[in-house]
Amino acid sequence: MPTGNVRVGVAETDGDKEAEMGMNARTEVATLAGGCFWCVEADMARLPGVVRVVSGYAGGQEVEPSYEDVAGGRTGHREAVQVYFDPERVSYSEILAHFWRHFDPTDAGGSFGDRGEHYTSAIYYHDDAQREIAEASRAALEASGRFDRPVVTSVLPLTTFFEAEAYHQDFAVNNAVRYKTYRTFSGRDRFLRDVWDRDSSAVGQVAEGREAAGPKYTRPDDASLQGSLTPLQFEVVRRDGTEPPFANEFWDNRRPGIYVDVVSGEPLFSSTDKFDSGTGWPSFTRPLFEDAVTRRRDGRLLAPRTEVRSRMADSHLGHVFDDGPPPTGLRYCINSAALRFVPRESLEEEGYGEFAGLFR
Repeated sequence: MPTGNVRVGVAETDGDKEAEMGMNARTEVATLAGGCFWCVEADMARLPGVVRVVSGYAGGQEVEPSYEDVAGGRTGHREAVQVYFDPERVSYSEILAHFWRHFDPTDAGGSFGDRGEHYTSAIYYHDDAQREIAEASRAALEASGRFDRPVVTSVLPLTTFFEAEAYHQDFAVNNAVRYKTYRTFSGRDRFLRDVWDRDSSAVGQVAEGREAAGPKYTRPDDASLQGSLTPLQFEVVRRDGTEPPFANEFWDNRRPGIYVDVVSGEPLFSSTDKFDSGTGWPSFTRPLFEDAVTRRRDGRLLAPRTEVRSRMADSHLGHVFDDGPPPTGLRYCINSAALRFVPRESLEEEGYGEFAGLFR
């Protein structure tokens, strides 16, 4: 497992664990940076012949950097992945062909919604053979006319690679809802569809159809939810109930942080958009993302209302009204029982690090 040592050419093995993963003495490694390593890890792991993908930090000077330091742009590292692959099943050229199809190689300032040098793209070669293949692959992509702007992905020697914190590893699998939410709103998949759905051929090598962005969320059945939620939480999220005003957990919570769905964990609202509406329920001027919630007409009372539900878990959250303050003029009146609060200091630890910038 890479923890600061540069891997050159052929990866070392470490006994039974590597054997179980399909690794052996011939397993090779590619080090790639294509923006958010959650996305690159998930995309590269789907390629046949890849036996393992590790998220980490490449190319900087600081030893054992933290995610917070790298994300703050203070270390010179890029978010990157090391892709362990069986060269008898997939070549290094094919690894790169697959890689090109899953990020924007023309973005010199970051990657989609993530900005800064630490999110820019690079291929880190482990030896001269990889360097020659990488430079030829980049030249072929440039000559293909696929993009309207120049390809700016760097080809650099690998000097350092430090494995990222455990909670970043296999993030798309272990945190499917959070990953799906982040990826959906990053703009990555929209860009890839626009660029690559013109045909099904990859750059020079791998032919592959359109792929899913990641694991889909399946809400537990009601019997399971009754066992994991309080009676009030279940009544609100599954039976469209309403909790008492002024006698709920978050109506007067003033701590900085975000509010997530109590069932799925999908991010919904931020304390930066919370205000005191005087109603006794948590009130927000807007959700974290426009598409974080769904809205539907609610005609159960004499005066029609607009119900608000979470997009993935389909939890009943509350209602939205047009009597809120600037800048939106809206009041999202939400039940505390439908929410879980993640304080600012716990965002990184709980896998919501992409929202830490809201509170800097």
